[in-house]
Amino acid sequence: MNRSKIVAVITGVISILLAVGYLILVQLLDFRGEMKPAPISQEVQQMTILATQYFSPHTFPR
Repeated sequence: MNRSKIVAVITGVISILLAVGYLILVQLLDFRGEMKPAPISQEVQQMTILATQYFSPHTFPR
């Protein structure tokens, strides 16, 4: 085999290994169960409400 064929085979093998590794990783992450959103603290909710009220285009700053 000449050099270009060897490089092509090695590249193909690496590609297949990466694809199989990716599929295994996805299966492991999916196996963990349903994703739940991160908890939001009360302070963040209050700051969000205040920022929304302050920067709303329908209200005027005092």
